[in-house]
Amino acid sequence: MKQTTLPESYDAKSPAGADIRFIMDGPTGNMIHSTVPVGQINRATRHKTVSEFWYVLEGKGQIWRSDGSKESTVDLEPGVSIDIPVGTAFQYRSDGPLPLKFICISMPPWPGDDEAEYVGGTWQATI
Repeated sequence: MKQTTLPESYDAKSPAGADIRFIMDGPTGNMIHSTVPVGQINRATRHKTVSEFWYVLEGKGQIWRSDGSKESTVDLEPGVSIDIPVGTAFQYRSDGPLPLKFICISMPPWPGDDEAEYVGGTWQATI
């Protein structure tokens, strides 16, 4: 059994460009706290083997997702949850007055930065 606390400083950057703090990991998945600074548009990516669940804690933004047959853009605000199935292209941005902050759960555990491949997105990335 594990117990952790949210680190005070960021551990890394996601392949898309968010500041991340590692919270928990295990054999079936891992969990991070992600922060996207105000006005930042992250790079569009697609995961090869990992699915994700997100829960928005703070801030406002949008996420664009496309699975090849359909696409949508969803407003991200506190209380909203979304999924990113394996192979789904996605891009997100922070467009409110506060940084966009969310919890992200990856299943299976994140294997490393080679997991993400860059794809064409809907917005011009700012990072």
